Amino acid sequence: MSTPDEDRKRIVVGVDGSRLSIEALWKAQRLAAVLGCPLQVVTVWEQAVSLTAPVPTDVWSPQVEAEHIMAEVLEEAFGSAIPPDLTQTPLVGRAVELLIEASRGAEMLVVGNRGRGGFAGLLLGSVSSVLAAHARCPVLIVHRGESEEPS
Repeated sequence: MSTPDEDRKRIVVGVDGSRLSIEALWKAQRLAAVLGCPLQVVTVWEQAVSLTAPVPTDVWSPQVEAEHIMAEVLEEAFGSAIPPDLTQTPLVGRAVELLIEASRGAEMLVVGNRGRGGFAGLLLGSVSSVLAAHARCPVLIVHRGESEEPS
């Protein structure tokens, strides 16, 4: 038998450090509060295609980079007032695949319609389109200026 907390569906939001992903996080946080859902923030470090793969060192690794981006996003979005039921999920891999997997069992997946792009990009422009078609829950795609910073 499951507990009431286990029955609560979460709202998943994909962030990459771009301004639009922070707006998506604000929108997701407001929706989570209204619906009484916990918030799961997912950051995916997606390595660019190159002839040589980056080699993790004591100073840098994809996982550390994902955690660093997550910390920056949460600081920008909430300062020290991070919602208590927020979970942080920094991942390394293909953004589309990992966000689709994160959407399983979620109430909703929230993403910006454009991310950083390029080597540093985690939510590429086409990612939101693929997620809209293949996520395992409803998808909300936030466009620039759609959300405002919470007061």
